[in-house]
Amino acid sequence: MPKLNAWLAANGAGDVEVVNAGVSGDTTAGGLARLDWTLGEPADAMILELGANDMLRGLDPAAARSNLDQILTRVTAKGMPVLLAGVPAIGNFGPEYQAGFAAIYADLAKRHDAILYPSFFAGLTEGRSQSEARALIQGDGLHPNAAGVDAIVADIGPVVLDLVARAK
Repeated sequence: MPKLNAWLAANGAGDVEVVNAGVSGDTTAGGLARLDWTLGEPADAMILELGANDMLRGLDPAAARSNLDQILTRVTAKGMPVLLAGVPAIGNFGPEYQAGFAAIYADLAKRHDAILYPSFFAGLTEGRSQSEARALIQGDGLHPNAAGVDAIVADIGPVVLDLVARAK
């Protein structure tokens, strides 16, 4: 989160600190299970980005939707604004799975009045050729490298500024 914190400070967010409560490899079920711990720390808003690992493991989109819905219900009940960052649905598990997964984020953002950032990976891919986008990914083919993190931060940063404004 240091890069996002630096971007926010450089772009007028004021005294804002983004804290990473995520766990590498986590699923929506894991995020839900840790929610009490996460909400135990004082916070004014939440960026919720979960679901990629559910999708990569072929877990049921209905379960991911339910888990995210429960997280959003509990967070918004505390009066916290949320930025919901979606993940693009891959086609590995067929068009029905892809369609079911793709609908989750927009539906839940609308239902919970969350700010929707449709694709967490937009900063890596939008306006870039396939080879340019690949240059922003680590050798594992999944995670962004340092330049990729910079691209994600530059793209999501203005949306996080909207979240900061809602929290104030």
